[in-house]
Amino acid sequence: IKREILDIIPDRTQADLIDYFRSFSGIERRNVRFFVCDMWKQYTDLAKIYFPNATIIIDKYHFIRQVTWAIERVRKRLQKNMAPELRKYYKRSRKLILTRYSKLQGDSKRECDIMLLYNDDLRLAHYLKEDFYKLCQNPNYEEQKKAFYDWIKMAEKSGLKEFEECASTYRNWQKEILNAFKYSHITNGPTEGFNNKIKVLKRSAYGVKNFKRFRTRILLSTH
Repeated sequence: IKREILDIIPDRTQADLIDYFRSFSGIERRNVRFFVCDMWKQYTDLAKIYFPNATIIIDKYHFIRQVTWAIERVRKRLQKNMAPELRKYYKRSRKLILTRYSKLQGDSKRECDIMLLYNDDLRLAHYLKEDFYKLCQNPNYEEQKKAFYDWIKMAEKSGLKEFEECASTYRNWQKEILNAFKYSHITNGPTEGFNNKIKVLKRSAYGVKNFKRFRTRILLSTH
């Protein structure tokens, strides 16, 4: 794996993507084994057409954050009915709820425990978050697959609309998410790293109007 940027295209519109994918021969496209992307249907629809032999994988970062967003929405919903000072505290200390519980120590763990005592919904949301993170770390694919479907059923019955929506998203993308579990060594980690570098370049240049120059600068800066 080279772990380097091969090219940059102007946009991710369907027309731009089709033109770019068509620039490769049919043989080259049929030889693509894996297609890793985020949860944007246009990517997967095009992948099925132009890379027919590729296994489509949703990058872990993009589906795991659905759970993070769900528990954050639960917290924000509950905060609306809190006293002003308590609301500020929960907002200020939200990282305690988001962090893996096993990684918290001492005062941080005790503060998290106190926060979770506030409401049944928050405790359940935290349990669902922890349980999902746990199944993501299981190295056994068959066990992971079963735990994934069990988690979806639990979230659907949780009574938390935020997690019910998350479960619905997972059902819609179940095949591609299970591929991520099965081929756990294949991720978009390097790509996300390059994205961060590109954002820094763009900020340092205070925005870039000329795409060709920006593309050249990205390629030179990341090789």
